[in-house]
Amino acid sequence: MARIVRIEIRQVDLLPPVVRTDAIQSFARQETPMVRIWDADGAVGTGYTYTIGTGGSAVMAMLRDCLCPYVLGKDADAVDGLWTGMLFATHATTVGAITSLAMAAIDTALWDLRCRRLGQPLHLAAGGAKPKIPVYTTEGGWLHHPPEQLVGETLKARDAGFAGAKLKVGKPTGAEDFRRLAAVRAAVGPDYALMVDANQRFTAAEALRRAALFAPLDLEWFEEPLPADDVDGHARLQAGTSIPVAVGESLYSPGQFADYLKRNACGIVQADVARVGGITPWLKVAHMAEACNVGIAPHFLMELHLGLVCAVSNSVWLEYIPQLDAVARSTLRIADGHAVPSSEPGLGIDWDWDRIGRLTVAGSLADLGA
Repeated sequence: MARIVRIEIRQVDLLPPVVRTDAIQSFARQETPMVRIWDADGAVGTGYTYTIGTGGSAVMAMLRDCLCPYVLGKDADAVDGLWTGMLFATHATTVGAITSLAMAAIDTALWDLRCRRLGQPLHLAAGGAKPKIPVYTTEGGWLHHPPEQLVGETLKARDAGFAGAKLKVGKPTGAEDFRRLAAVRAAVGPDYALMVDANQRFTAAEALRRAALFAPLDLEWFEEPLPADDVDGHARLQAGTSIPVAVGESLYSPGQFADYLKRNACGIVQADVARVGGITPWLKVAHMAEACNVGIAPHFLMELHLGLVCAVSNSVWLEYIPQLDAVARSTLRIADGHAVPSSEPGLGIDWDWDRIGRLTVAGSLADLGA
């Protein structure tokens, strides 16, 4: 039994390297709650979660007051059992964003600990389905960028070796969205992969109208066209367009993904490890989607998702958007438009603890069980 004897939590705030805006919000800073878990044999695993500027203190409180005390003293090898136990220990606040984000920080630390004890990288410990994955970039294409900038950014991404690029949509008129996308498509040619993301901006009727406008551009997917709780609207949209509808970054449990899959309301699932509650439920979503013949292309968290998309058979893309450059020495290895996972035991992230110490939010550090 690998008994959990100590847990350390802290919050680190990171600034994005570029201004990021979409149809509904701006990304001003990344609050990054982090968890380290030690077992009785001295092995340690590190996990984390994130917000895009609000709620970090609530996640930290959930970790400190509820979840860490629950797992302290239990068997670190019982990862699925601990995840289910945390779910029921917080039953009154699940399914919900704050609880899922907090659970993810612990669950990812437990998986890191498991991988290190096994001496395996995440992509092998979780399945070992493939050695690499195509990469598209989101570090560009923002809604406030003018068309000529979008063209330049996408050409630069193509020349840098990315296999695709994602652009934001949600301008006041469909004609304006189309002009921006058409300019990029004309510049990069018909063979380059382009994705679009509306960040839940539209009604079902407007999404159908814009999908018809976008159809000649041969897009990989139309991401978050509607509010995430409008499953019926997504089903109508997917039935009315040839463009795959992508959802998932704003879903917080495997059951919510099941609702979409049962209704044929999406063509791509984009489960986010942090928002769905950790690696344990992420794998449940991926395998459920595979059983429905639906691909998975996770949202954000490229440093963590790389190992997972190479663990499962139905993964189709990895999203490139740097998140941890300020606190990690490891970088994404890309060759011929594909990312290659680390062969080192663990999640594949080489943390820089000196930098983390300097960026730790004052008063957030807590050590339980030491």
